[in-house]
Order: sequence, then structure tokens, then C-alpha cells
Amino acid sequence: MSLALHRLGRFIGRHRLAVIGVWTAVLLLIGGVGFGTGAAFEDDNSIPGTESQEGQDVLATRFGSSASGASAQLLFRADDGDITGADDRAVMQARLDRIAAVDGVAGVSSVDGLTIDDGGDAALANVQFDDRKPSESVLDAVQDAAAADTDGVTSTIGGSAYNIQEEQSHLGEVIGLAIALLVLIIVFGSLLAAGMPLVGALTSVGTTLGALFLASHLTAISPSTSAFSSMLGLAVAIDYSLFVLSRHRHELARGQSPQEAMARALGTAGSAVVFAGITVVIALGGLLVVGIPTLTTMAVGGALAVTMGVLVALTLLPAVALLAGARLRPRDRARSTKRASRPPLAQRWVRLVTRAPAITIVLVVLGLGVVAVPTMSMQLGLRDASTQPVGTIPRDHYDAIAASFGPGWNAPLLITADVLSPSNPVEVVDQLQDDLEELDGVVAVPLATPNTAGDTALFRVIPEGGQNDPRTADLVAELRAEAAAWEEQYGISDIRVTGTTAVNIDISARMQAALVPFTLTVVGLSLVLLLLVFRSIWVPIKATLGFLLSVGASFGAIVAIFQWGWFPALLGGDSPGPLVSFLPILVMGVLFGLAMDYEMFLVSRMREEYSHIRDPRAAVTSGFEHSAPVVTAAAVIMISVFVAFIPGGTDTIKPIAVGLAVGVFVDAFLVRMTLVPAIMLALHRHAWWLPRWLDRILPTVDIEGEAVMRQAAVDDGPVAALALSAGDLRVDRDDVPLTLDVRFGEAVTIDDTLGHRLAPALSGRAAFVSGTLVVAGRVLPDSGAAVRGLTAVVSPDDVSGSDTARRFARTMIALAGGGRRRRRRRLETVEHLVPDLDVRIADLDLAGRQMLSAAVAYACGARVIFFPVGSRPDDIHALTSAGASVVIVREAVAEESSSPLEIGASA
Repeated sequence: MSLALHRLGRFIGRHRLAVIGVWTAVLLLIGGVGFGTGAAFEDDNSIPGTESQEGQDVLATRFGSSASGASAQLLFRADDGDITGADDRAVMQARLDRIAAVDGVAGVSSVDGLTIDDGGDAALANVQFDDRKPSESVLDAVQDAAAADTDGVTSTIGGSAYNIQEEQSHLGEVIGLAIALLVLIIVFGSLLAAGMPLVGALTSVGTTLGALFLASHLTAISPSTSAFSSMLGLAVAIDYSLFVLSRHRHELARGQSPQEAMARALGTAGSAVVFAGITVVIALGGLLVVGIPTLTTMAVGGALAVTMGVLVALTLLPAVALLAGARLRPRDRARSTKRASRPPLAQRWVRLVTRAPAITIVLVVLGLGVVAVPTMSMQLGLRDASTQPVGTIPRDHYDAIAASFGPGWNAPLLITADVLSPSNPVEVVDQLQDDLEELDGVVAVPLATPNTAGDTALFRVIPEGGQNDPRTADLVAELRAEAAAWEEQYGISDIRVTGTTAVNIDISARMQAALVPFTLTVVGLSLVLLLLVFRSIWVPIKATLGFLLSVGASFGAIVAIFQWGWFPALLGGDSPGPLVSFLPILVMGVLFGLAMDYEMFLVSRMREEYSHIRDPRAAVTSGFEHSAPVVTAAAVIMISVFVAFIPGGTDTIKPIAVGLAVGVFVDAFLVRMTLVPAIMLALHRHAWWLPRWLDRILPTVDIEGEAVMRQAAVDDGPVAALALSAGDLRVDRDDVPLTLDVRFGEAVTIDDTLGHRLAPALSGRAAFVSGTLVVAGRVLPDSGAAVRGLTAVVSPDDVSGSDTARRFARTMIALAGGGRRRRRRRLETVEHLVPDLDVRIADLDLAGRQMLSAAVAYACGARVIFFPVGSRPDDIHALTSAGASVVIVREAVAEESSSPLEIGASA
């Protein structure tokens, strides 16, 4: 991947204006059309496959809007303390009539059907709407009709229809961008460089939001999706661009040209960006299996934002940066004498935390363990009017109903039952109503009625507690447990507990059930990915345990603030309450990708230093000093963006922003830059231990851009001009090392003591265990595919059949692909090397078949050809004269001595 990104960097260097033009067109098309049409966001709290959702579907098909639409509750209160008088009843009836006349209202309670509280001073009516999401004009009209005049009776209206999610303020984006710009100016010391990541971030977020706006007209997308995607998109786009631009300026400082500096930046830092983005997308993609539409849209929106951030960092940012050319080269600022005498802050910090590694480990683990303690009391649910600020209409209405009737009247349950089988459905409905009223935890059953077709009954059950009260969840479980007995007793079927409250309880239950499997999946994925990247046993274990500490601290902070009510300023007037049920999985998925990102940037540099100096302490110190400043800047930017979304955030986005901000702070500064160096030093050389058998079976994953740096070292040296260069090469661990240099147009003879395994290894067709191997300027095994196209291992068995040599050549050239003109030129090349192509293959001797195979391979692009012994000198001379290099592999018996393999030149 790193070499592919390196090639991408060179391509962008040649076509930077075209890349910028494509991104401009994409932004204008998707963003312009999306913002032009506007958004049609709406919450979708359905949960397919659950009993509550099946009940909602029954309500929609058998009761129509009279039960399936949104509902509201109208509370009347008498000024004189008695609401049962005739005058007050007339006032209430008049208001109910006005509400019923509003277009969009399916029905209202009659004055005779009102529920009167025990004190006789309050009455409760139900208002049913046609739609599940009434328009603001309909809601406002009903509210005006309910409060038209007083006449001794005051009224308020609320309920699920009025629990509208407040709009997300866009102040967060502005504040986040301002803070990010300030941090980038400090990091880069250049306003020009600091502005480039912001250009990419705005392009990424604009395109993402435009796509979400368009998609909202096709499917239900919650308002929180756009805010979450915007917050995540800004953070990752700026951070990923920062990593690439920092590496680009580093390469510029080393004297590279702007084009080559960007190519190397994409091959190294760009590989890490792709890895980080993929981990976040995979984690977010795992949320789709939960099967909750609201969570699915948020996961898809977040994944889209991360994907756009990766694409911007890999394409748009390089194109914009290359427009500036060498002006992005860092200036060589001379440090003052006083500052020059002091070590850098990163070096001082790593020395401090590694002076006594055991003490550092204990302090960090215990400290984060204390912060994570509140996690043990985490309560999940969906926030309702009880958590909204005191003084707002929904909250005051909620409190008034709870005070007059009890909290359960704010969270009614609906029960549907198929009553077609009994001979007397009405009697069955009455009997079932009596059974429901006798259950512990049921306050009342104010509604028990069959539908107009007489095949389905509907019950409204009032629990003792509110929506998020554990007693309500217990009541739902008891109702479902009793359903089978009632069905058998009364000859009915399909009893389902549903309604908004039951739906919310089912959502919370499903999310709680998915939390542990999702955590295990993320932990397992973390171990596997880091095992592939670092090829170590202890590094993945250490990184994963550190991630769990970060998640625990993040959850602990969220519970303490939003559930316990600590730091009320962060609540913004909202009351403490249960956490949004999908918050833990969402925060964990995002933090997973970010934690792996920081881990890789820090530890990969430590591993690189250790591979060079083999000193564990020096490797940790040097690697930390080089990578910590960039990770610090990235973490500060990301924390700033998340914090900026808190003041104007909704009650859904606000805890997510706090959790991510705390999680990134803990993971970057306490886990990765404090705990990790201490553990790495405590493990000493064992940190990089990997069993030999596991090392052999694990695939090589180049995330750190090592292949690019190996290729760059070859490009800058004399080896790039050779056809083949092997240094201390071993195909097996017990082999005698092979050192060999072959120039283009040269023929050499080597002895093969490996039983026909040397030529496949030298040609990129087989693996080798150690040493270096470069073919035609391309490093193996990184460029194996390219090398296989530039080499050929000749075997007479490859040429067989009864056709002529010309027909064989044409067939092989056609298989190589290319246009007619190209195939003709290749055939002419073969004719030049093998003049007599009309001879039958059966008439060719061994040397002739070998030469025909070599000529075809050369014509199709092979420049290093491996011959077995027995070739004619004239054939070898013809190939070398054409510019090919020929390596004649001579079989030899391995000797016990450790002398080098024989290498000899031949004419």
C-alpha cells in the first residue's frame, strides 16, 4: 500500500490542478445541490424484529392514525381547586372542540372521558395526530387552541409529539476551526501551512453534509447524524491532513523536491492515515449489525465523514500543498542560547515517566481506574421531557402531570391483542383489562377497546414509574411473560406490548445486549491489527489494555456529568438522566480508531529506532521525541473540535462530544505518552518478541511506509542503475549468504546449491528470509509484482506443442495484452532475436526452446532473464546486446564449508 500511495503522490504532483478541479466540482455538485435542496431530517426510533415494533405495525394497519400517529396529553387545572363543575367542563369541551378542528388532528378525548386526579383539580385528555411526526404548524395550532383563554381553567400540552429534538448550533464548527487554526499556526509556524488542513476539512465536511442532506429526502436520517458527522469529519480531516503535511515539510527540510517530498509523505504518513481511517470505519460499520435505524444512519454518516477526511488528506491536501512548492519548507530558526541548552519538552517528559517505570504504570492505572468507577453505575435509555431544562414547556408539562397523576402517566404502555377468535370479544377485552389492572406496577388501564373491525383490541396501561424507571422495564417484561397464559386462557393470540415507552425500553435492551459482544470484537480487532503492524506479542496487548483504560475513563466522565449531575455547567440547563442508549458503542467505535492511530504513530517510530540501534531505552526516548509533538498537536486539535460542540450541542451530541474529548485526552496524554513509554521500557527487549513460527505465518503489512523508505534509499544510491543487486541474501536461514551485482547487458554464472530455489527467489517468485534484493531498481519483496514482470525464469518445458515458433510467440504476446501496434513491435523483437520462427517447436532442440522462451519474455518486458546451464553463447550474446541481463544458474552440490557461492562472468 505504501508504494501505491507513493505513486499516487507522484501522480498528484504531475496533475495537481486537475485534482483540485475535481474536488471543486464534487463540492459544488454534492454540497451545492444538497444545501440548496435543504435537509429533511427526522428521527426513526423503530427497531425491526422486536415485539414493540411489531405492535407499532399492528397499530398502523388495524387502527390507522387513531392509534399509530404521534400523541400528546392535554392537562387541565382548575383555578378554584375543583375541575368537575359544569362551567369548567364547558370550558374544557370548548378547547377540545377547537383542537379537534385543527387539520392534522385525528381525534381528542371527550370531556366525559377525561381522567380526573384524586384531588379533583386536574384532568387529563389525549390528543391523537394523523402523522407520526406532525409538522410544526400543526403542533403550534394545537398549542394555541389549548391555551386560547383561561376562564378559570389553565391548560398545558406536551407528550411525545412535543418532545422535539432541538437544533444543533453551528457555533461548534466555527469555534473548532478557530482553535484548530491557532494550534496549526503554532505547530507549523506558518499561516500558509496552517490554512491548508482547514481547506481540506471544510471540503470534506461540506461534501459529507451535502450528501446527507440529499439522502435525507430518500430515507429517515436523524438530526443528530449531521451534527455527529460534522464533528467527527472536522476532527479527523484536520488531524489526518496534519500528519501528511508534517511529514511533507519534514522531507522538504531534508532537501527533497516538493514532488518527491509529498510522494514520500503519502507513502509513510499516508499509509498510517489509511490504517487509522479504516479502523474507525470498521468500528462504525460494526454498529450496523445492531439493527437500529437511528444508530445505523449515525454510523453511516460518521463513516462517510471519516472516508472523506482520508480522501481529502491523500489527494486534495497534497495538490494544494504542491501549489505552494518550496515555500512550505520549514525555516531554520536559531534557538536562543538559554533554550538551546535545555532538552526539548518531549525528551524531558519521556525521561521523567521512564525514570521509574513501575511507579508511572501504577499511578496511571490507578488514577484512570478511579475515573472509570462511575461506569459501573451506567444507566442507558432515551432521554425524555424529564431531562429538559426546568422552565421549558415540555419539562413544566411533564412535572405537572407527574405531580397530579404520577410519573407513569408520562410513559403509557400500549398493548395490542388479536381477539377475532372469541365469540364475545368485548367480554374478553373487559376481562383482560381487569387482569392488567391487578398486576403490581400498573396504576390504571384508562383505555380498553377493540378496533372498528372487531379483530384487534388496544389497551393503554399506565405504569407506576416513568420511561427510564427500572420498574417500568420490569413491568414490560412481566406483561410479556404473562402474554402466553392470557392467550391460552381467553383464546386470543398475538399479545404485544408496544408504544413509545416500550420501543425505548427495547432499544436500550438491545444496545445493552450488544455492548459486550461489540467490546470483545473491538478488542479482538485491536489485537489482530497491531499484531500484524508491529509483529510483537506484548505491544498489541499493552495497546489494547490502554484503550480499555481510555474507554473506561471516558464512560466514567460521561456518567458523572450527565447521569450524576456533576459539573452542571456542562449540562447547559438539562437535568441529569440516563445516557442515550447507543452512546457507549458509538464513543467506543470512534475512540478505537483514534487510539490505534496515536499508538501507531508513537510506537512505530520507537520500533524504527530500535531496529537501528538495538538499545531499548534510547529507542523509546528517541522515538518519543520525534513523534510526540505531532501527536500532541493532533490530540489538541481533536479535543478542541469536540469541546467546541458542547455549548450548542443537543442532549444527544453533548455527551458524545464530552466522551470523545475526555477519551482523546486520556488516550493521547495519559495512556500513549505516559503509560506506553513506561511499559515499553519495563518490557525492555521483550517488547518486540514474537515467536518464530508466528512470524513466518503472519502476512507483512507495511503501515509505516518502510517500503517507501527502502525504495527511496535505492533511488538515491548507485544500486538503482543495476539490473540485479543482492546483499547477504539467504533463501533459508541456514544458507550461505549470496552477494551479487549484475549490470544491464551483462551475463553472469552462479552456482545454485538450493535445489532450484535460487532463481525463483532472485526473480521475485519466491520468498527469502534475510538480506537485500533489488531488481531493476525495485526493492523486493515490496515490489514483487513489478519485479515478476521485469524478470523471467527460462525453462524448456514452457515451450511445447506441435505449432510453429511464430504461432507460439504470437499466442504468448497476445496473452501479455496490449494493442495491435504494440503486439506487432513485440513480435518484431522476437524475430530479431530468433530469426527462424517458422520452424516447428517439435524440431527445436533444448537450447532452441530456451532461447524462444527467453526472446518472448524479453519482448514482453523482461529485462533480467535466468537461464539454466546449456544455453548457446550466441543466444546469450544476442540477449545482452539487446540490453537484457542474463543470469545462468548452474546446479551445484552444497558443501559443508561456508564459502560464498561462486559467481563468474560469462561472455
